[in-house]
Amino acid sequence: MAEVAMSRRERLRVETTREIKVIALRLLAQGGPDAIALRAIAREMGMTAGAVYGYFATRDDLISTLISDVYTALVDRVEAARDAIPADDPGARIVAWGEAVREWAVQYPAEFRLVYGDPVPGYRPPPGGPAAEAELRACTGLVGLAAAAWSRRPARAEDSTFEWSDFADALATHVRSDFPGLPPAGLALALRMWGRMHGLIALEVYGHLGPQSTDPAKLFRAEMLDLIRELGL
Repeated sequence: MAEVAMSRRERLRVETTREIKVIALRLLAQGGPDAIALRAIAREMGMTAGAVYGYFATRDDLISTLISDVYTALVDRVEAARDAIPADDPGARIVAWGEAVREWAVQYPAEFRLVYGDPVPGYRPPPGGPAAEAELRACTGLVGLAAAAWSRRPARAEDSTFEWSDFADALATHVRSDFPGLPPAGLALALRMWGRMHGLIALEVYGHLGPQSTDPAKLFRAEMLDLIRELGL
């Protein structure tokens, strides 16, 4: 079926919406979450505040859209990195996922901080969160990596200590549905993997590794290789 061409009015709305978001992200990078203000964006675009409110009714609507866009772009990137590796090499897929997250975070530190770090003062997210679909994809991807590694991982005594009640009901229900053969310790593994990835990335993005390491990428890769060795991969 042939695509229906957008009208001039629709094209203008799409372009203006895109420009608002680009300026908002630049303001975020320059001044942090507090710098995102519809009136400031309107001034920069030569629009009235009322005109900008025609695109985003509130600042919270704009921030929710930014978080959703940013999170979706991140998940697209890490899924592509993972899928570039054969499924029968779970260790390499874990490393690819982790390094893709780090490379994105270093390239877009303000966006990383928007999603994973600095709270936006006064921001009230919508019910279910601003990026529920992307968050679900990220969660499913990480648990999938853990599940693929689980059958090759050496058994450990602490595995038997985990129960489904150790996790949020919604998360446990989702994992049990999508990965029926994975025990509670497998979900714990996924969260611990994420902790090892996120920890070094956050230290780097927030400037805490700079004084100590001249090659954070090498440090991160060593951590990922150590992780997969511990998993027997």
